[in-house]
Amino acid sequence: MDKKSILRATRHWLEATVIGRNLCPFAKLPLARGEVRLTVSAACSPVELLLDLADELQWLDTAPDVETTLLIHPDVLQNFGHYNQFLTQAEGLLYQQGYEGIYQLASFHPDYQFAGTSADDAQNYSNRSPYAMLHLLREASVERAVAAHPDPQQIPQRNIEQL
Repeated sequence: MDKKSILRATRHWLEATVIGRNLCPFAKLPLARGEVRLTVSAACSPVELLLDLADELQWLDTAPDVETTLLIHPDVLQNFGHYNQFLTQAEGLLYQQGYEGIYQLASFHPDYQFAGTSADDAQNYSNRSPYAMLHLLREASVERAVAAHPDPQQIPQRNIEQL
């Protein structure tokens, strides 16, 4: 699939699923303001994806008007087990590059499955996306959004019930 189709499908998923079903009550405003960056990695290996992740972190440092990035990687880590193992390396990169406490990583994958769940458990669908992707968020923005929400601890349970 070409890059434009990947971006279009991801944006549709954001608008229809994440925002449309209110899975993330913090997503609507940044998307409406144009503060969400969608970018497609050409990586074909985990090492290349780590390099793209490092580049995206540096890019975010130069773009204070962008709240969050979805680094979509359609050609690497399609197996959820491999993707899940890669997340440890990705978190390690944030730490090694001095980004701990500045950015946080959220994960989305077409076959996302939380530990201890069955593949078809409803809670897995909150993190399922059309393509594998890494979501980089500004830690300070997340803290402000959570502090302003009336009951952030209820979001996961509400999502499970809805899904």
